[in-house]
Amino acid sequence: MSIHQPNIMPDVVAYRHYLHQHPELGLSEVKTSDFVASRLVEMGYEVTRGLATTGLVATLRNGNSSRAIGLRADFDALPIHEQSGVDYQSLHPGLMHACGHDGHTAMLMGAAKILAERRNFDGTIHLIFQPAEENYAGAHLMIKDGLFERFPCDAVFGLHNDPSIPFGHFVFREGPMMASADECKITVIGRGGHGAEPQAAADPILAGASIVLALQSIVARNIHPLESAVITVGAFNAGVASNVIPEKAEMAVTVRALTPEVRDELERRIRAVVEGQAASYGLSVEIDYERGYAPTINHKAETDYVRNLARRFAGEDKVRDMERPIMGSEDFSFMLQERPGTFFLLGTAKTENDPPLHHPRYDFNDEIIPLGVSFWVELAEDFLKKA
Repeated sequence: MSIHQPNIMPDVVAYRHYLHQHPELGLSEVKTSDFVASRLVEMGYEVTRGLATTGLVATLRNGNSSRAIGLRADFDALPIHEQSGVDYQSLHPGLMHACGHDGHTAMLMGAAKILAERRNFDGTIHLIFQPAEENYAGAHLMIKDGLFERFPCDAVFGLHNDPSIPFGHFVFREGPMMASADECKITVIGRGGHGAEPQAAADPILAGASIVLALQSIVARNIHPLESAVITVGAFNAGVASNVIPEKAEMAVTVRALTPEVRDELERRIRAVVEGQAASYGLSVEIDYERGYAPTINHKAETDYVRNLARRFAGEDKVRDMERPIMGSEDFSFMLQERPGTFFLLGTAKTENDPPLHHPRYDFNDEIIPLGVSFWVELAEDFLKKA
Protein backbone atom coordinates (compact mmCIF):
# COMPACT_ATOMS: atom_id res chain seq x y z
CA MET A 1 0.00 0.00 0.00
CA SER A 2 1.25 3.48 -0.82
CA ILE A 3 0.03 6.56 1.03
CA HIS A 4 0.68 9.76 -0.92
CA GLN A 5 1.82 12.94 0.83
CA PRO A 6 0.42 12.32 4.35
CA ASN A 7 1.31 15.93 5.28
CA ILE A 8 -1.94 17.12 3.67
CA MET A 9 -4.07 14.86 5.85
CA PRO A 10 -4.64 17.41 8.65
CA ASP A 11 -6.14 19.71 6.02
CA VAL A 12 -8.39 16.93 4.71
CA VAL A 13 -9.57 16.08 8.22
CA ALA A 14 -10.30 19.77 8.75
CA TYR A 15 -12.37 19.75 5.54
CA ARG A 16 -14.33 16.80 6.89
CA HIS A 17 -14.95 18.39 10.28
CA TYR A 18 -16.13 21.64 8.68
CA LEU A 19 -18.57 19.74 6.47
CA HIS A 20 -19.75 17.71 9.46
CA GLN A 21 -20.46 20.85 11.46
CA HIS A 22 -22.44 22.42 8.60
CA PRO A 23 -24.77 19.71 7.24
CA GLU A 24 -27.31 20.60 4.57
CA LEU A 25 -30.14 18.55 3.08
CA GLY A 26 -30.35 17.51 -0.56
CA LEU A 27 -30.64 20.34 -3.12
CA SER A 28 -30.01 22.86 -0.32
CA GLU A 29 -26.25 22.33 0.02
CA VAL A 30 -25.40 25.94 -0.84
CA LYS A 31 -22.67 26.53 1.77
CA THR A 32 -21.31 23.03 1.21
CA SER A 33 -21.04 23.68 -2.51
CA ASP A 34 -19.43 27.08 -1.89
CA PHE A 35 -16.87 25.53 0.44
CA VAL A 36 -15.93 22.70 -1.91
CA ALA A 37 -15.81 24.91 -5.01
CA SER A 38 -13.61 27.56 -3.40
CA ARG A 39 -11.02 25.01 -2.28
CA LEU A 40 -10.91 23.32 -5.69
CA VAL A 41 -10.44 26.64 -7.49
CA GLU A 42 -7.48 27.32 -5.17
CA MET A 43 -6.03 23.96 -6.23
CA GLY A 44 -6.18 24.97 -9.89
CA TYR A 45 -9.32 23.14 -11.04
CA GLU A 46 -11.80 24.45 -13.56
CA VAL A 47 -15.01 24.33 -11.53
CA THR A 48 -18.46 24.22 -13.11
CA ARG A 49 -21.38 24.79 -10.76
CA GLY A 50 -25.15 24.61 -10.87
CA LEU A 51 -25.75 21.03 -12.00
CA ALA A 52 -28.76 19.74 -10.05
CA THR A 53 -28.86 23.15 -8.35
CA THR A 54 -25.91 22.70 -5.97
CA GLY A 55 -23.80 20.06 -7.70
CA LEU A 56 -20.43 20.81 -9.25
CA VAL A 57 -17.76 19.25 -11.44
CA ALA A 58 -14.06 20.04 -11.00
CA THR A 59 -11.95 19.38 -14.09
CA LEU A 60 -8.19 18.98 -14.40
CA ARG A 61 -6.39 18.30 -17.67
CA ASN A 62 -2.83 17.17 -18.30
CA GLY A 63 -0.99 15.85 -21.34
CA ASN A 64 -2.48 15.06 -24.73
CA SER A 65 -4.68 12.00 -24.18
CA SER A 66 -8.39 12.21 -24.96
CA ARG A 67 -9.20 9.72 -22.20
CA ALA A 68 -11.21 10.93 -19.19
CA ILE A 69 -12.21 9.51 -15.82
CA GLY A 70 -15.05 10.52 -13.50
CA LEU A 71 -14.76 10.18 -9.71
CA ARG A 72 -17.89 10.89 -7.67
CA ALA A 73 -18.54 11.95 -4.07
CA ASP A 74 -21.92 12.86 -2.56
CA PHE A 75 -22.25 15.69 -0.03
CA ASP A 76 -25.81 15.91 1.34
CA ALA A 77 -26.81 15.24 4.95
CA LEU A 78 -29.82 13.68 6.69
CA PRO A 79 -32.69 14.98 8.87
CA ILE A 80 -31.38 13.28 12.03
CA HIS A 81 -30.60 14.85 15.43
CA GLU A 82 -26.95 14.06 16.11
CA GLN A 83 -25.95 12.20 19.29
CA SER A 84 -22.32 11.38 18.43
CA GLY A 85 -20.84 13.63 21.14
CA VAL A 86 -17.86 14.66 18.98
CA ASP A 87 -16.46 18.15 19.50
CA TYR A 88 -17.19 19.04 15.86
CA GLN A 89 -20.85 18.00 16.17
CA SER A 90 -23.48 19.46 13.83
CA LEU A 91 -24.26 23.11 14.46
CA HIS A 92 -27.73 22.64 12.96
CA PRO A 93 -30.10 20.74 15.30
CA GLY A 94 -32.03 18.06 13.48
CA LEU A 95 -29.48 17.77 10.67
CA MET A 96 -26.34 15.63 10.56
CA HIS A 97 -23.95 13.77 8.31
CA ALA A 98 -25.09 10.32 9.38
CA CYS A 99 -24.02 8.49 6.21
CA GLY A 100 -20.43 9.65 5.81
CA HIS A 101 -20.96 11.91 2.82
CA ASP A 102 -18.77 14.46 4.59
CA GLY A 103 -15.98 11.88 4.56
CA HIS A 104 -16.58 10.95 0.92
CA THR A 105 -16.30 14.60 -0.09
CA ALA A 106 -13.24 15.30 2.04
CA MET A 107 -11.38 12.27 0.65
CA LEU A 108 -12.05 13.31 -2.94
CA MET A 109 -10.94 16.87 -2.12
CA GLY A 110 -7.72 15.45 -0.66
CA ALA A 111 -7.15 13.39 -3.78
CA ALA A 112 -7.84 16.49 -5.87
CA LYS A 113 -5.02 18.36 -4.14
CA ILE A 114 -2.50 15.58 -4.69
CA LEU A 115 -3.51 15.02 -8.31
CA ALA A 116 -3.15 18.72 -9.04
CA GLU A 117 0.28 18.93 -7.42
CA ARG A 118 1.69 15.75 -9.00
CA ARG A 119 0.05 15.93 -12.44
CA ASN A 120 1.18 12.37 -12.95
CA PHE A 121 -1.49 11.49 -15.51
CA ASP A 122 -2.29 11.93 -19.18
CA GLY A 123 -5.89 12.92 -19.90
CA THR A 124 -8.78 14.56 -18.07
CA ILE A 125 -10.06 14.08 -14.53
CA HIS A 126 -13.63 15.08 -13.73
CA LEU A 127 -14.37 15.17 -10.00
CA ILE A 128 -18.14 14.98 -9.56
CA PHE A 129 -19.43 16.43 -6.29
CA GLN A 130 -23.06 15.39 -6.19
CA PRO A 131 -25.96 16.73 -4.11
CA ALA A 132 -29.09 14.96 -2.95
CA GLU A 133 -28.09 11.30 -2.90
CA GLU A 134 -30.58 10.79 -0.08
CA ASN A 135 -34.12 10.70 -1.51
CA TYR A 136 -33.86 13.22 -4.37
CA ALA A 137 -31.71 11.31 -6.90
CA GLY A 138 -29.13 14.04 -7.37
CA ALA A 139 -27.16 11.82 -9.75
CA HIS A 140 -30.17 11.60 -12.06
CA LEU A 141 -30.69 15.37 -11.85
CA MET A 142 -27.05 16.04 -12.74
CA ILE A 143 -27.36 13.72 -15.73
CA LYS A 144 -30.51 15.55 -16.86
CA ASP A 145 -28.50 18.78 -16.64
CA GLY A 146 -26.03 17.33 -19.17
CA LEU A 147 -23.37 15.88 -16.86
CA PHE A 148 -21.84 13.41 -19.30
CA GLU A 149 -22.45 15.47 -22.44
CA ARG A 150 -20.59 18.40 -20.89
CA PHE A 151 -18.00 16.28 -19.07
CA PRO A 152 -17.43 13.09 -21.12
CA CYS A 153 -16.04 10.17 -19.11
CA ASP A 154 -14.69 6.88 -20.39
CA ALA A 155 -15.61 5.41 -17.00
CA VAL A 156 -17.03 6.62 -13.70
CA PHE A 157 -16.31 5.33 -10.19
CA GLY A 158 -17.85 5.79 -6.75
CA LEU A 159 -17.33 4.43 -3.25
CA HIS A 160 -19.21 4.31 0.03
CA ASN A 161 -17.84 3.87 3.52
CA ASP A 162 -19.19 0.98 5.56
CA PRO A 163 -18.65 0.74 9.35
CA SER A 164 -19.71 -2.93 9.32
CA ILE A 165 -16.72 -3.91 7.14
CA PRO A 166 -13.23 -4.33 8.66
CA PHE A 167 -11.07 -1.23 8.48
CA GLY A 168 -9.28 -0.77 5.16
CA HIS A 169 -11.02 -3.65 3.41
CA PHE A 170 -12.44 -3.21 -0.10
CA VAL A 171 -15.65 -4.98 -1.17
CA PHE A 172 -16.71 -5.38 -4.80
CA ARG A 173 -19.51 -6.99 -6.73
CA GLU A 174 -19.89 -7.43 -10.46
CA GLY A 175 -23.41 -7.00 -11.85
CA PRO A 176 -26.35 -6.18 -9.56
CA MET A 177 -25.04 -4.79 -6.27
CA MET A 178 -27.94 -2.77 -4.86
CA ALA A 179 -31.67 -2.75 -5.50
CA SER A 180 -34.04 -0.37 -7.20
CA ALA A 181 -36.34 1.60 -4.90
CA ASP A 182 -39.88 2.30 -6.13
CA GLU A 183 -42.91 3.47 -4.17
CA CYS A 184 -46.54 2.61 -4.71
CA LYS A 185 -49.36 4.56 -3.04
CA ILE A 186 -52.70 2.76 -3.07
CA THR A 187 -56.04 4.34 -2.26
CA VAL A 188 -59.03 1.99 -1.95
CA ILE A 189 -62.24 3.95 -2.43
CA GLY A 190 -65.26 2.60 -0.59
CA ARG A 191 -68.53 3.90 0.75
CA GLY A 192 -68.67 4.91 4.38
CA GLY A 193 -71.34 3.92 6.86
CA HIS A 194 -72.20 2.74 10.34
CA GLY A 195 -70.13 -0.14 11.67
CA ALA A 196 -73.32 -1.85 12.83
CA GLU A 197 -74.79 -1.76 9.31
CA PRO A 198 -71.92 -3.04 7.09
CA GLN A 199 -74.33 -4.24 4.38
CA ALA A 200 -75.19 -0.62 3.63
CA ALA A 201 -71.57 0.40 3.17
CA ALA A 202 -68.61 -0.72 1.04
CA ASP A 203 -65.71 -1.43 3.38
CA PRO A 204 -62.29 -0.28 2.07
CA ILE A 205 -60.52 -1.71 5.13
CA LEU A 206 -61.59 -5.26 4.32
CA ALA A 207 -60.54 -4.84 0.69
CA GLY A 208 -57.29 -3.18 1.79
CA ALA A 209 -56.47 -6.04 4.14
CA SER A 210 -57.03 -8.46 1.28
CA ILE A 211 -54.72 -6.40 -0.90
CA VAL A 212 -51.96 -6.48 1.73
CA LEU A 213 -52.10 -10.28 1.88
CA ALA A 214 -52.36 -10.72 -1.88
CA LEU A 215 -49.33 -8.49 -2.52
CA GLN A 216 -47.19 -10.95 -0.58
CA SER A 217 -48.00 -13.67 -3.11
CA ILE A 218 -46.25 -11.80 -5.93
CA VAL A 219 -42.65 -12.46 -4.87
CA ALA A 220 -43.54 -16.01 -3.80
CA ARG A 221 -45.44 -16.98 -6.92
CA ASN A 222 -44.52 -14.62 -9.77
CA ILE A 223 -40.78 -14.06 -9.32
CA HIS A 224 -38.23 -16.80 -9.98
CA PRO A 225 -37.02 -18.36 -6.70
CA LEU A 226 -33.41 -17.48 -7.51
CA GLU A 227 -34.21 -13.80 -8.11
CA SER A 228 -34.44 -11.27 -5.28
CA ALA A 229 -37.37 -8.91 -4.74
CA VAL A 230 -39.14 -7.16 -1.87
CA ILE A 231 -42.67 -5.81 -1.52
CA THR A 232 -43.29 -4.18 1.86
CA VAL A 233 -46.49 -2.42 2.92
CA GLY A 234 -45.03 0.15 5.28
CA ALA A 235 -48.19 2.13 6.02
CA PHE A 236 -51.92 1.37 6.18
CA ASN A 237 -54.19 4.23 7.16
CA ALA A 238 -57.98 4.05 7.40
CA GLY A 239 -60.73 5.05 9.80
CA VAL A 240 -60.91 6.91 13.09
CA ALA A 241 -63.47 5.01 15.16
CA SER A 242 -64.48 1.41 15.83
CA ASN A 243 -68.10 1.92 14.77
CA VAL A 244 -67.50 3.83 11.55
CA ILE A 245 -66.71 2.32 8.16
CA PRO A 246 -64.51 4.90 6.41
CA GLU A 247 -64.72 6.18 2.86
CA LYS A 248 -61.22 5.06 1.93
CA ALA A 249 -58.11 3.18 2.97
CA GLU A 250 -54.60 4.25 2.01
CA MET A 251 -51.42 2.19 1.79
CA ALA A 252 -47.78 3.00 1.08
CA VAL A 253 -45.62 0.26 -0.39
CA THR A 254 -41.88 0.04 -1.06
CA VAL A 255 -40.84 -2.17 -3.97
CA ARG A 256 -37.27 -3.44 -4.50
CA ALA A 257 -35.63 -5.42 -7.31
CA LEU A 258 -32.11 -6.15 -8.56
CA THR A 259 -32.77 -6.27 -12.29
CA PRO A 260 -34.84 -4.18 -14.70
CA GLU A 261 -36.81 -7.27 -15.76
CA VAL A 262 -37.91 -8.14 -12.23
CA ARG A 263 -38.63 -4.48 -11.55
CA ASP A 264 -40.99 -4.34 -14.53
CA GLU A 265 -42.71 -7.59 -13.53
CA LEU A 266 -43.28 -6.36 -9.97
CA GLU A 267 -45.02 -3.21 -11.19
CA ARG A 268 -47.17 -5.17 -13.65
CA ARG A 269 -48.27 -7.71 -11.04
CA ILE A 270 -48.85 -5.12 -8.29
CA ARG A 271 -51.20 -3.18 -10.53
CA ALA A 272 -53.06 -6.33 -11.56
CA VAL A 273 -53.35 -7.71 -8.02
CA VAL A 274 -54.48 -4.42 -6.45
CA GLU A 275 -57.10 -3.75 -9.13
CA GLY A 276 -58.34 -7.35 -9.04
CA GLN A 277 -58.65 -7.49 -5.27
CA ALA A 278 -60.49 -4.17 -5.11
CA ALA A 279 -62.85 -5.23 -7.91
CA SER A 280 -63.63 -8.49 -6.11
CA TYR A 281 -65.11 -6.39 -3.28
CA GLY A 282 -66.94 -4.10 -5.67
CA LEU A 283 -64.64 -1.17 -4.92
CA SER A 284 -62.48 1.08 -7.07
CA VAL A 285 -58.84 1.87 -6.45
CA GLU A 286 -56.30 4.55 -7.33
CA ILE A 287 -52.66 3.53 -7.83
CA ASP A 288 -49.82 6.06 -7.81
CA TYR A 289 -46.72 4.08 -8.82
CA GLU A 290 -43.51 6.09 -8.73
CA ARG A 291 -40.22 4.78 -10.11
CA GLY A 292 -37.34 5.81 -7.87
CA TYR A 293 -33.70 4.75 -7.91
CA ALA A 294 -32.65 2.18 -10.49
CA PRO A 295 -30.77 -0.99 -9.53
CA THR A 296 -27.05 -0.42 -9.07
CA ILE A 297 -25.49 -2.69 -11.69
CA ASN A 298 -21.69 -2.68 -11.90
CA HIS A 299 -19.93 -3.26 -15.21
CA LYS A 300 -17.68 -6.33 -15.38
CA ALA A 301 -14.56 -4.85 -16.99
CA GLU A 302 -14.44 -1.83 -14.68
CA THR A 303 -15.16 -3.94 -11.59
CA ASP A 304 -12.38 -6.37 -12.51
CA TYR A 305 -10.02 -3.46 -13.12
CA VAL A 306 -10.63 -1.69 -9.79
CA ARG A 307 -10.64 -4.97 -7.85
CA ASN A 308 -7.21 -5.86 -9.24
CA LEU A 309 -5.95 -2.35 -8.52
CA ALA A 310 -7.20 -2.67 -4.91
CA ARG A 311 -5.38 -5.98 -4.54
CA ARG A 312 -2.10 -4.36 -5.57
CA PHE A 313 -2.85 -1.37 -3.40
CA ALA A 314 -4.10 -2.95 -0.16
CA GLY A 315 -3.13 -6.61 -0.45
CA GLU A 316 -5.04 -9.73 -1.44
CA ASP A 317 -6.27 -10.31 2.13
CA LYS A 318 -8.08 -6.96 2.22
CA VAL A 319 -10.10 -7.35 -0.97
CA ARG A 320 -13.18 -9.53 -1.35
CA ASP A 321 -16.40 -9.85 -3.28
CA MET A 322 -19.78 -9.20 -1.71
CA GLU A 323 -21.59 -12.48 -1.01
CA ARG A 324 -24.99 -11.18 -2.02
CA PRO A 325 -26.47 -7.87 -3.19
CA ILE A 326 -27.93 -5.26 -0.83
CA MET A 327 -31.64 -4.50 -1.04
CA GLY A 328 -30.98 -0.87 -0.17
CA SER A 329 -30.50 1.58 -3.03
CA GLU A 330 -27.99 4.13 -4.32
CA ASP A 331 -28.40 6.79 -6.98
CA PHE A 332 -24.94 6.17 -8.45
CA SER A 333 -27.01 3.60 -10.34
CA PHE A 334 -28.08 6.33 -12.75
CA MET A 335 -24.46 7.13 -13.61
CA LEU A 336 -23.80 3.45 -14.26
CA GLN A 337 -26.70 3.42 -16.71
CA GLU A 338 -24.96 6.15 -18.70
CA ARG A 339 -21.28 5.19 -18.46
CA PRO A 340 -19.18 2.10 -17.69
CA GLY A 341 -17.98 1.96 -14.11
CA THR A 342 -18.28 0.39 -10.70
CA PHE A 343 -19.41 1.26 -7.18
CA PHE A 344 -17.59 -0.33 -4.25
CA LEU A 345 -17.43 -0.29 -0.45
CA LEU A 346 -14.55 0.72 1.83
CA GLY A 347 -14.50 -0.67 5.34
CA THR A 348 -14.21 1.87 8.17
CA ALA A 349 -14.94 -0.20 11.29
CA LYS A 350 -13.45 1.14 14.54
CA THR A 351 -14.88 -1.52 16.85
CA GLU A 352 -17.10 -4.57 16.56
CA ASN A 353 -20.14 -2.49 17.53
CA ASP A 354 -19.85 0.73 15.55
CA PRO A 355 -23.14 2.62 15.07
CA PRO A 356 -24.48 1.85 11.59
CA LEU A 357 -25.08 4.34 8.81
CA HIS A 358 -28.07 6.66 9.42
CA HIS A 359 -27.72 6.25 13.20
CA PRO A 360 -27.68 9.40 15.39
CA ARG A 361 -24.39 8.25 17.00
CA TYR A 362 -22.64 7.48 13.71
CA ASP A 363 -19.49 9.42 12.83
CA PHE A 364 -17.23 8.89 9.81
CA ASN A 365 -13.90 7.32 10.77
CA ASP A 366 -11.18 9.90 10.06
CA GLU A 367 -8.49 7.23 10.24
CA ILE A 368 -9.57 5.92 6.83
CA ILE A 369 -8.95 9.27 5.13
CA PRO A 370 -5.28 8.68 4.14
CA LEU A 371 -6.18 5.35 2.58
CA GLY A 372 -9.24 6.69 0.76
CA VAL A 373 -7.38 9.71 -0.56
CA SER A 374 -4.47 7.60 -1.71
CA PHE A 375 -6.66 5.06 -3.46
CA TRP A 376 -8.48 7.75 -5.45
CA VAL A 377 -5.08 9.09 -6.53
CA GLU A 378 -3.90 5.60 -7.43
CA LEU A 379 -7.05 4.94 -9.47
CA ALA A 380 -6.96 8.22 -11.41
CA GLU A 381 -3.25 8.01 -12.17
CA ASP A 382 -3.39 4.37 -13.17
CA PHE A 383 -6.48 4.83 -15.37
CA LEU A 384 -4.83 7.79 -17.10
CA LYS A 385 -1.27 6.49 -16.90
CA LYS A 386 1.32 8.16 -19.06
CA ALA A 387 2.60 6.17 -22.03
